[in-house]
Amino acid sequence: MAGVRQLGPDFEEIRPGFVRPELDGRRVVIRGWVHEIRDLGSLVFIILRDRSGLCQAVFSRVGADSGLLDVLDGLTRESAVRVWGTVKVAPQSRMGVEVKCEGIEVLGRAVEKLPYDVTGKVPASMTTRLDHRILDLRKPENTAIFLIGDTVFAAIREYFREQGFVEVRTPKIIATATEGGAALFKVDYFGKTAYLAQSPQLYKEELVSVFERVFEIGPFFRAEASHTRRHVSEFTSVDIEAAFMNYEDVMRILEGMVVHVVKKVLDERRRELELLGVSLKPPRTPFKRITYDEALKELRELGYEKEWGGDLETADLRHLAKKHTGFYFITHFPTAIKPFYIQPDPTNPQVSESFDLMYQWLELASGGTRISDSALLKQRLQEQGLNPDSFKHHLAVYDYGMPVHAGWGLGFERLLMVLTRRTNIRDVMLFPRDRFRLTP
Repeated sequence: MAGVRQLGPDFEEIRPGFVRPELDGRRVVIRGWVHEIRDLGSLVFIILRDRSGLCQAVFSRVGADSGLLDVLDGLTRESAVRVWGTVKVAPQSRMGVEVKCEGIEVLGRAVEKLPYDVTGKVPASMTTRLDHRILDLRKPENTAIFLIGDTVFAAIREYFREQGFVEVRTPKIIATATEGGAALFKVDYFGKTAYLAQSPQLYKEELVSVFERVFEIGPFFRAEASHTRRHVSEFTSVDIEAAFMNYEDVMRILEGMVVHVVKKVLDERRRELELLGVSLKPPRTPFKRITYDEALKELRELGYEKEWGGDLETADLRHLAKKHTGFYFITHFPTAIKPFYIQPDPTNPQVSESFDLMYQWLELASGGTRISDSALLKQRLQEQGLNPDSFKHHLAVYDYGMPVHAGWGLGFERLLMVLTRRTNIRDVMLFPRDRFRLTP
């Protein structure tokens, strides 16, 4: 059939989501996927979809040539097509407008029987959805999640650049554990044992001695056996590190970033938020801050005893969420339960200059002031059963003038869960990886 350029200058190419009543009478060309087909005999209604949204195309069999009829008779859902016709206001249509079509060309035919219903009329389990992820992502609600995510990525970068940060890329194949522990994936590195990075922590600390303020958005890996709605093996981390700052300084940067992101999503993705049924408003700053000790006190007041010195478990955080319904910080955790590089409080070394950013019961970010004294860093390594010799390259940087510095790491997918009100992290990942899934 005729290509778009052969249709004549009176045809305007437009996306499905932009077919609106005010275009009444305009001749248009539309490309997209066949979302639904309703064949009523003399009329064929096709819902077309691309990432901009949906529109209704109408074909009349009356007077149509045999070529058009053959295409309509063989059309399958999810086929990629191009249609052309005239926009008409249609009060009887749920969209209020439709395209009276003159022709259609199939650009990529889909099979007759699809393994997954993109319209969502047939419920599917998470396993089925992920087994057929490309089809699952075509569901408009799922597409909306990742369009919001795209805006979040751009907003984060915009905010950090406004704050004077330099974007960096650190190695993902490393020789030693960044933070100790056993949750590492081993890699055969030309006959040597290497590991997939858990975080950019040591590299970003070193880089503040060059660029002062750095950030990274990248993939990291945890070989944890956990199989929950918020844990996966590969995730995206948003990390910053800043010279001449302490934990309070970087907490302010973190809450400022969250507010900036929410405002951008509201500015650019209202249609997607409406599609997901999500209502957002920028949170007020400063976010509420409670100390670890205050958290234990609140738990006691709720009837739950928690011994000092242990980490706050999911059950503890769920109890705290009864009182804290939005974003808030928990600060000054016991030094012993924090990574070796976290600065102990000079007035009370039993607690640290640390914090977690929470949303209700979900931990989004963790950070704090870093140790900038090499002797103290070696001491903390030994206290946590780590060999300072394994960190000799990192420790050497402390001999070259390491500034006071602080930073944090935030789980991008967890933030996206909050913004889209999803309860399973796999909903906000294109191709999730966990202990049971390596494909597709």
